[in-house]
Amino acid sequence: MSTLLSLREVWIEYGDKIVLERVSLDIEAGSFVSIIGPSGAGKSSLLRILLGQEIPTRGTILLDGVPLTPECGPDRGVVFQRYSVFPHLSVLRNAVFGIECAKAPLSARLFGAARRAAMDEAVEMLNAVGLGDSLHLYPAQMSGGMQQRLAIAQALIKRPRILLLDEPFGALDPGIRADMHGLITRLWRDYALTIVMVTHDIHEAFTLGTRVIALDKRRHDPHAPHRFGATAVYDIPLRNRVDPAAVEKPGMAINEILSSS
Repeated sequence: MSTLLSLREVWIEYGDKIVLERVSLDIEAGSFVSIIGPSGAGKSSLLRILLGQEIPTRGTILLDGVPLTPECGPDRGVVFQRYSVFPHLSVLRNAVFGIECAKAPLSARLFGAARRAAMDEAVEMLNAVGLGDSLHLYPAQMSGGMQQRLAIAQALIKRPRILLLDEPFGALDPGIRADMHGLITRLWRDYALTIVMVTHDIHEAFTLGTRVIALDKRRHDPHAPHRFGATAVYDIPLRNRVDPAAVEKPGMAINEILSSS
């Protein structure tokens, strides 16, 4: 697989607080990268700079060898833990809206044949995420799992190359969460996505990921804890998906990750 996304000596600083330091990673096209680490290790900050919401203080991020644009481009989709759906729009209108914004950025409305094509595309995507029978429901009428399926459809409707997931299943009940794991795995394969997912759940990270990256601080100063940032302390490629039960007796390195997350 070829490298799709490259980070070179990336730093994130807020005033005198260093959140990330010296982060250098190559992310291959088609991979599913799980990012774990303790609270405050900069996991969500890393996701924001990949999305284009923030610009790194130092360093370079390349997409296909070209500097990443400091904006939320259509090549990147995102799903957050809190359902980012429009409560005043039906399921179908939520999905169509993304197409309208991409193809008619000034009016966010399509007409005639273009609108019919957008509706057909939205229905196809909603069928893919299991919402084909819920097109005319509104978010208030839907369960948390259904709303998260809609959020995923919104993110994928513009056919991004990279899907960014920020604790996307953390608010879901265990049974629904297992269903969502199956859904995101199928979509990753069917749509040839590259996925970067932040999670606090070590089992989720190893179950879904083809690679697990742990962020943490290599250096600590008790008198000035803000002066050192986190970096990639472990980078574990997974040849095969690991069943959660198999993580119960990991090697020493994984034990250390478990104890710090």
